[in-house]
Amino acid sequence: MSLPIYAAPLEGVTDAVFRRVHSAHFSGVAKYFIPFISPTQNLCLTSRDLSAVAPEQNAGLYAVPQVLTRNADHFLWAARTLFDLGYGEINLNAGCPSGTVTAKGKGAGMLAGVSTLAFFLDDIYAKAPLKVSIKTRIGYTSTEEFGRILELYGRYPVHELIIHPRTRGEFYKGKPHRDIYAQALKDTSLPLVYNGDLFTASDCRAFETAFPGTRALMTGRGLIANPALAQEYEGAEPLSREALRAFVEDLLRAYLERYPAHVAVGRMREVMKHVTCCFEDASKVAKAIRKADKLPAYTDAVARLFDSCVLRAQPGFVPEA
Repeated sequence: MSLPIYAAPLEGVTDAVFRRVHSAHFSGVAKYFIPFISPTQNLCLTSRDLSAVAPEQNAGLYAVPQVLTRNADHFLWAARTLFDLGYGEINLNAGCPSGTVTAKGKGAGMLAGVSTLAFFLDDIYAKAPLKVSIKTRIGYTSTEEFGRILELYGRYPVHELIIHPRTRGEFYKGKPHRDIYAQALKDTSLPLVYNGDLFTASDCRAFETAFPGTRALMTGRGLIANPALAQEYEGAEPLSREALRAFVEDLLRAYLERYPAHVAVGRMREVMKHVTCCFEDASKVAKAIRKADKLPAYTDAVARLFDSCVLRAQPGFVPEA
């Protein structure tokens, strides 16, 4: 039996429009994680944040908002606000490696000070009105930091611990430290979710076999490149050219209904830089899509992709060398 598949939150890509259109075309995603909201001292949701978490934007989906902050009071305000909106679970972002984020002690920057993180977790787990999961990296500068970090997490009723087994400094380079994840399975009783370089249904099946005891799998770039990944992993229809084209076209229409054309094209370029990985010999047309800044140029390049390029036998995201 396959494990649940979670859709990772990718800022600027997996927004409410993407989530709705994806779920209408493909099955298999158990939870969609909403890209982070970052509460400030004003304690109000920006229009962007409200658009992301408004219940009507996520109707019919199991959606989990993610919160990015190092301030426990701000987190608890967000937790209460989201609880009042009807959410039963939120996710703490302790994994974002962006320099602008970590410089403020947020995201993976929280891992640089374990004692400070402990005070933060004390507060939120004592007072949050709903379930709190954590998405974490395995250290700020070194994998050797994770033993202490994992021991800290184990003191709290963490709903799910989503582990991306890279340090902050590694960003998305190199291979994930799956040996560290394997040790975590032995060292904690917390429910663990694995995230990192699951780019095809075959990757998911192989991981499930190699790491029994895993609660669920989270994929981001893999699911954007091959939006049928989750359903294929469950044994349903694999990705076809026709299904992918219908999804891409519906996604563009949905963006055009909500945004000016240039914004819709920008959103689609972010999606398509992943999707083009699913095709053989697509480098030239992928470049044309990346450079397209107006709707006619974009639609022409995407038409050429589907009309002239062959879908890979195992379509999936291909990281840059």
